[in-house]
Amino acid sequence: MVSTLAFAVTGILIGAAFGFVLQRGRFCVNSAFREVLFQDYTMFRAYLLAVVVTMIGANLLEDMHWLGHFEQGIFVTGTLYRQAFVPWSNIIGGYIFGMGIVLAGGCGSGILYRVGEGNLAYVFAVFGFFFGIAMTKFGFLRPIYDWMIAPERIVWKGEDTIPTLYNITGINKWILIAVISAVLLTFIFKGKPFVKAKKGYSWSLAGLLAGLVAVAAFWASEYYGGKARGLSFTGPVREFFLAVLFGNYQNDPGAVNPLESRSILGMIFSWSSLYVVAVPIGAFISGKLLKEVKMKVPPADELFKVLLGGFIMGVGAQMGGGCNIGHSLTGVSTLAVSSWVANIFIILGNWTMVYFLLIRPMRDLDV
Repeated sequence: MVSTLAFAVTGILIGAAFGFVLQRGRFCVNSAFREVLFQDYTMFRAYLLAVVVTMIGANLLEDMHWLGHFEQGIFVTGTLYRQAFVPWSNIIGGYIFGMGIVLAGGCGSGILYRVGEGNLAYVFAVFGFFFGIAMTKFGFLRPIYDWMIAPERIVWKGEDTIPTLYNITGINKWILIAVISAVLLTFIFKGKPFVKAKKGYSWSLAGLLAGLVAVAAFWASEYYGGKARGLSFTGPVREFFLAVLFGNYQNDPGAVNPLESRSILGMIFSWSSLYVVAVPIGAFISGKLLKEVKMKVPPADELFKVLLGGFIMGVGAQMGGGCNIGHSLTGVSTLAVSSWVANIFIILGNWTMVYFLLIRPMRDLDV
């Protein structure tokens, strides 16, 4: 079994590396989706490059049997974690989450890395995110959530196989990856990827490094955490707060899996919950080096808006089974149908809120 020190250090290093890349490259999936409506594809290309890198790297890890962990001294080969396809959950949850990220001014990863830059608004957004997750998972909205994820509403391909793009189409996985990558790279390379940024990372370097960190997270989450979850922020944020508030990331003392958790300072954390707290740390280090860290206390109305946006994000993320990183980067890269569908509706929700918050008011001013 992996030592507690290695368990903690690797989680923190992955989170800090991701936070550093996010801040240094201004990498935010909310911005990537939003700016498309204004015909600015820069960040969208960075996002797509991260998807290509993660998709190739993660599936290579799986098919070369490089994913795995030690169990009672025996190396057990693992597979990429893919979510089952739950249409109502993925569609409605994805759409709600997409609207929330616009209101909050950042996605699941975006609000965390901006905490490291010193903006108090994003601390409110993070707490709102957790409140939305908790209320949906455990509280007032739980009956709706339970209805959405009921077994009869889960779509399976075969008896015990998660639906993926390759097993529902019958196309060889690597042929499908090659086709998707070729299409995306054709679009990506139209954006002058070799132009150096004036400050920080260029969009292409940010996308490349984000993808590489995501691949590393797949390997590390399996080796140190017992399950190849890769990067995600919905489950890990919930698990971090539950560990701090109640002493156990599952909020259930009888359900602790020693392969997936460790006791640290009297609190039981999952491996994934540790990188969540390290994302702002990595962003802070990057921001300090770029001299972009500055304490900001926005006015009350903005704090309320991002708190509400974070809450809506949390509701949508828990209902939909993931956030923009869990679905739009990590899940999409595994070719899981659930994540591809959720990502489409995250984008549609994003565009809906952008229209009502930004585009429509600008059109009214023109009139």
